Formats: sequence, structure tokens, C-alpha cells
Amino acid sequence: MQVGIFGVGDVVADPGTGRPPTEHERIKAVLEYAQLAEDVGLDVFAIGEHHNPPFIPSSRTTILGYVAARTSRLQLSTSTTLITTNDPVKIAEDYAMLQHLADGRVDLMMGRGNTGPVYPWFGQDIRNGIALAVENYALLRRLWREDVVDWEGKFRTPLQGFTSTPRPLDDVPPFVWHGSIRSPEIAEQAAYYGDGFFHNNLFWPKRHVREMIELYRRRFEHYGHGPADQAIVGLAAQLYVRKNSQDAIREFRPHYDASPIYGGGPSLEQTSQDTALLVGSPDQVIERILQFREYAAGDYQRQLFNVDGLGIPHKAVLEQIEQLGEIAAAIRKEFAVGRPAHVPDAPTHASLKAAKELSAEAAR
Repeated sequence: MQVGIFGVGDVVADPGTGRPPTEHERIKAVLEYAQLAEDVGLDVFAIGEHHNPPFIPSSRTTILGYVAARTSRLQLSTSTTLITTNDPVKIAEDYAMLQHLADGRVDLMMGRGNTGPVYPWFGQDIRNGIALAVENYALLRRLWREDVVDWEGKFRTPLQGFTSTPRPLDDVPPFVWHGSIRSPEIAEQAAYYGDGFFHNNLFWPKRHVREMIELYRRRFEHYGHGPADQAIVGLAAQLYVRKNSQDAIREFRPHYDASPIYGGGPSLEQTSQDTALLVGSPDQVIERILQFREYAAGDYQRQLFNVDGLGIPHKAVLEQIEQLGEIAAAIRKEFAVGRPAHVPDAPTHASLKAAKELSAEAAR
């Protein structure tokens, strides 16, 4: 089980002070969170993609390249790379470069995003969202796997004799997770290629999340990648933890109530009951996380937590990450109990490289 943190880089006022951080403060804070994540033994740091206020991560590879230079073990990922509005050629180049800089510690989560206006900003039509996701990713795969690409599609100019540089490290492309909340077409796409499927289940009830993951697992097996329980699944959660649950609820409630996402809807208690919002003591949080096997329809490979959104103060975020280091050790131990030996770990560059070499040796 890989355990880590993810964020979307929202710049939000702390309801306790009424003051938002500056963009500079927010960017620097995110870098500090990544370093601490490695220091406390977490496995993954992921950052999203937004091109509008009040968000700061318009350039994921810049942030991740900086983090790569200051860490040695942390897996670097995205909590969305917009496959719809980014040119797949640029994605191929940027993330292959990052892969080299990070000595392979890179994977991506592809998604369509949740900001409608981004499509026309980058010359696209939101009504083509699914078609763009399918076509652009098919091209990206070829760019990473073929030295010379001739290609023609609907949404960009053709390519003739094109070679994307640099080539992926060790000729092993970064592993891809397809992130989706509600689109079965994206679960199908992940299954078709044998890629990972990541459900950002922060705002959705267990039944919906389970149905999406079960669809992905069935189709993964249908396409011949292995039994359904070998499919690669990731989940998200929102975390706020204190030594006792009363303090956690008291401190988190103002952020919940002021949130444009949570506020004005069901109560904090109701949302915590229905979704992957985890607010409580360490023991309560661990118990809830262990129940996520029900969301994932079995054992799964990656669990990411959002700890820095909603205007949570910087000091409190650092304390959440420190607590999460202890929680991660506990849940890894518990998730290992009863886990079938044939259920794989989350792919890494090392494991993908070893599989490629084994396949090449078997073919000789």
C-alpha cells in the first residue's frame, strides 16, 4: 500500500483570521509539505493542475522537479494532469524529462479536470471532453513507446516522422493512473490499457465509488490483463486528525462551513458518515481507512490524503502530515493482513523496468 498526500493548491482564507496566504506563501508551503512527507515516511506526493484563481499549480513539472531535487525516495505524481487541454506531445516531453530528473520516481494521474472554462482557454470545446481524453492519451502512449510516430487525429495537427525527446528513462514510460469521479468511459479506458484507476471519492458515497471500481476491475479482466483483483486501484480522502475527536471536529468545522464545496450542504457529521471525509482521532481515522476496502471492492494499491486545502493553517497542515506518518505505518500493517499474494503492489519505475527485462528475456 502506497500512502501519500495530494493537493490542488487552492489559495483560501483561513476562516479564523480572514487572511488568505499570498501565492508565494502557498507555493513555498506546498514544497515544505512535500519534504516533510518524505521525512515522516510517506510514499507519494501529488499535485494537481489548475489555470485559474484561486489555485497556484499551473506548472506541475516545475513544482515536482523542485521536489525531486530535494528528496530521494518520494514517488512524485499528479493529482490531475489535464489530458484534454494539454498537448499530448508536450506531456510526453515534460514528464519524460521529469522522469530523468527524478531517477524514475514519477507517475501521472490523467483527468479531464473540474473547471469548465479551461477548455476554451486552451482552444478546446468541453463537449469533446471524453473524445479528447481518448484521442490524446492514445497519442501519448505512442509517443512514449515508439521512436518515430506518424499520426493523424481530430483534435491536433498531424505528426510525420516525429520523435519525442527525451525518450523515457530506460525505455520505460511513467505509469499512468486515470482519475475519474463519475465517467465510466474513463474507467473503461484505464481497463483497456491495463493502467491504474484512481477514484477521487472525497464527495461521493461508497456505493457510487464501488460501482465505478467494480466496472474497472471487470473490464481489466475482460481485456486480458489478469484477474479483476489484480487491477491497480487508488483512492482519495480528506483528513483532519487530532489526539481526540472533539478537538479535530472543533478545529475543522469552520473550514468545512466556509468551504464553497462543503459549506451550505449536509452537516460535517453527515458528510463524514457518507463519504471519505475523515475527521477524528488517530484510532478513529485508522478504523475508517481500513473500511475503504469496501469502496475499492477489495485490496488496493494507493491511498492519498488531502491535508492542506480549505484554508487550513500552515502549522496545522504540518501537524497533519506528521500524524499521517504514524497512521500510514499502522494502515500498511493492517492492509497487509490477509492480502492475497497475487495482488500486486503499485507499479514503480523499478518494477516496470524489471517486468520489461523479464519479458524481453522470455522472448529471446
